[in-house]
Amino acid sequence: MQMSAVRDAIADAARAVVLPAAAKLTATGYTPDSVTEPHFFCGEYSIEFDKAMGRGLDTAELTCRVLVGLADDEAAQRLLDAMLSGSGPASLKQAVEAARGAPGEYALGGLAHDLHVMRVQGYRWYEHQGNQYIGAEIIIKIIGEGNA
Repeated sequence: MQMSAVRDAIADAARAVVLPAAAKLTATGYTPDSVTEPHFFCGEYSIEFDKAMGRGLDTAELTCRVLVGLADDEAAQRLLDAMLSGSGPASLKQAVEAARGAPGEYALGGLAHDLHVMRVQGYRWYEHQGNQYIGAEIIIKIIGEGNA
């Protein structure tokens, strides 16, 4: 798996969410210097190599973050909750998992065998480049070719 391409494809998939009101999600496949909120980005990851013989399969666990501005703390948390929901138009899980493709197809346009949004964690205040946000981490498991 080429993780830079995988991360970019996940950010592209995240942009498909439909947020309430006039909010529009920005998303990057990398940790940005600064964010235009609400913002989703792909952060650190771990890879387990050689899950099948001959470099046939690797698994990665990608930590993504979503940050929402604090102009109104209650509204910010409601928006974040909508994005962390398991389903619905604002659901990041639903948007990212839509990039799995149809049954029998590779995920992320052929970049991976499959992916799964496993969990949300770290729902808290975050500081990013000196600014405060409410946010959470989204953990995504990705399975793909080890020799690609």
